[in-house]
Amino acid sequence: MEANTSDFISVICDYGLFLAETVTIVIAIIFVAAVLISLAAKGKDRGRDTISVKNINDKFDEMKEMAQVEILSKKELKQIAKDRKAEEKAAAKAKKGGEEKRPRIFVLNFDGDTEAAQVENLREEVTTILSIAEKDDEVALCLESPGGVVHGYGLAASQLDRIKQQNIPLTVIVDKVAASGGYMMACIADKIISAPFAIIGSIGVVLQIPNFNRLLKKHDVDYETITGGEFKRTLTIFGENTDKARKKAKTEIDEVHVLFKDFVSKYRPNLDIAKVATGEHWFGIKALELLLVDEISTSDDYLLAKSKEADIYEITKIQKQSLKEKIASAAELTFSGIIKKIRKQEKTSQYS
Repeated sequence: MEANTSDFISVICDYGLFLAETVTIVIAIIFVAAVLISLAAKGKDRGRDTISVKNINDKFDEMKEMAQVEILSKKELKQIAKDRKAEEKAAAKAKKGGEEKRPRIFVLNFDGDTEAAQVENLREEVTTILSIAEKDDEVALCLESPGGVVHGYGLAASQLDRIKQQNIPLTVIVDKVAASGGYMMACIADKIISAPFAIIGSIGVVLQIPNFNRLLKKHDVDYETITGGEFKRTLTIFGENTDKARKKAKTEIDEVHVLFKDFVSKYRPNLDIAKVATGEHWFGIKALELLLVDEISTSDDYLLAKSKEADIYEITKIQKQSLKEKIASAAELTFSGIIKKIRKQEKTSQYS
């Protein structure tokens, strides 16, 4: 009799858990449907990209004010507010009187992967800046990249050269790494600033691919390649590589390396290119000695110091999701939450 009662209670518990899960899923479906209807109602937003312009001076001022509120007395805060009003009044009067305006700094961020995928954003950000920047302004690029494909970083470097062609000062700031293709971008700057232990350099070229030819032969698998042109294909992943193909590939790599060295020498003629173009990298402090960079600092210190004398604007391209992408994202987040909740409930029932 006791066993039957226990089984009955277990069935009721399982049914209750099942019912709760079902209700959760139904609610989730209703939520997704509501999101779909909401997004459909906002038909004007069809995934258009926009350019965000953010005043960094305001950010620094807010941080400062938050600290002052916590630390200073009411009397001190009152005096600061009074001084601020006087400064704002003087600034407004100067602006109205046509006095000399403050210089502007436009900040870009480039966090590069091996494919230099962010170059598409960089192109539009640079175009936006060039449409409004003047020769007295400055562009500061916060750059982080270990390098990658030659054509991708070549295009990224060309985008920075557009700024130089308009005679607008360009500063590149490296907090962590600007190596290989990353340094190809950095060397274009009028001034390169590096954090003390940022990785700088790696002026070299590398090609590395696996080869599975012996594995295929071991399993009696043939791999055929038909080309038009003797060197249409040199090294291959599945075919048998020859000494002639290796020699050709090495020649091509050396040619790219020469182009890389010439490119760096063009923008930083004071470098001992033979000494620094060995493919090695150095930390910022040593890179300064080798003239790979011009100054040791961080982006935080540089921009904070500049904010006292210049108006700083961060320019960012924002890629808005299409209706389809928004729905997919909302559904993914919703159902991920459901799965996590169900698993949690299952674990709870197992150990209760």
